[in-house]
Amino acid sequence: MREVAFIKQNKEKWLNFEKAIFGKTLKNPDELASLYIQLVNDLSYAQTYYPKSKTILYLNNLAAKAFQKIYKTKREDTNRFVHFWKIEVPMIVFEYRRYVYYAFAIFLSFVAIGALSAHYDDAFVRLILGDNYVNQTLENIEAGDPVAVYKSGSNWGSFIGITLNNLYVGICSFVFGVFGGLGTAYYMLQNGIMLGAFQYFFQKEGVLWESVRGIWIHGAMEIFAIIIEGAAGLILGASILFPKTYSRLISFKMGVKNGVKILISTFPFTIAAGFLEGYVTRFSNTMPNWLSVGIILVTLSLISYYYLVYPYILNKKIKKTYAAI
Repeated sequence: MREVAFIKQNKEKWLNFEKAIFGKTLKNPDELASLYIQLVNDLSYAQTYYPKSKTILYLNNLAAKAFQKIYKTKREDTNRFVHFWKIEVPMIVFEYRRYVYYAFAIFLSFVAIGALSAHYDDAFVRLILGDNYVNQTLENIEAGDPVAVYKSGSNWGSFIGITLNNLYVGICSFVFGVFGGLGTAYYMLQNGIMLGAFQYFFQKEGVLWESVRGIWIHGAMEIFAIIIEGAAGLILGASILFPKTYSRLISFKMGVKNGVKILISTFPFTIAAGFLEGYVTRFSNTMPNWLSVGIILVTLSLISYYYLVYPYILNKKIKKTYAAI
């Protein structure tokens, strides 16, 4: 079918759908869902047979608005706050899941580089962590408390200072994604290489387990949040470099909007990590192994489930809902 005939055949339907989406009179959400499926089918057809057509851009925007409208009218039993955490963020994460995978791959690559560099260059750890930190930690290891550096200062002061610093790093990691993702990659490089050199340093001194059971009490959520913030920055960068069927400006606005939502979703985890570092990590050498390992597993499982598992569960549930219509 020629594109002109395709548009002529479906124009009236699209205009009626547009009125349903942007008009003041709201249709039944089930009816909207049915129309949405028809619209997605038309979009799929257009992408297959008219890949360079502006019709795709029009249908893309209409489908996005329709999706938002469906879930806005279907959430009578919840409020905006709950919807944000329960539906909106997980669906955005699922939509951009490949950037989460990219962030993990990039960050873990930098961690490996940091560990290998520390292995082959004895001066590398001091270059990355600083002489004062290395010397103080060596003294602490000799004293039998490798992570004593995390026990200095008051609980409250440590919690506030650490949390503000981590929030600042996360925001910068996202914002500097505006440079095509290179700024985000730089922040991930800094943190990844530091983590790799840091952990290798403890392994070389024979206290790797002591460092893990102490530091990762707060590090599980802290590092995971940094990676997710990196993914948000990559999304922002990709929205500029790869606008797809959208104009570059519209793509950028979408990247900012979705990236900010993912960034905000990491804040509770970052705050929780700061609380653990300020109030719990300092007792790691006195608590039993089962308790410290339990805290690490619980915190890691919680944040992993929210960003890696729950989005798939929610997407599957939505597909079943559409299939039943």
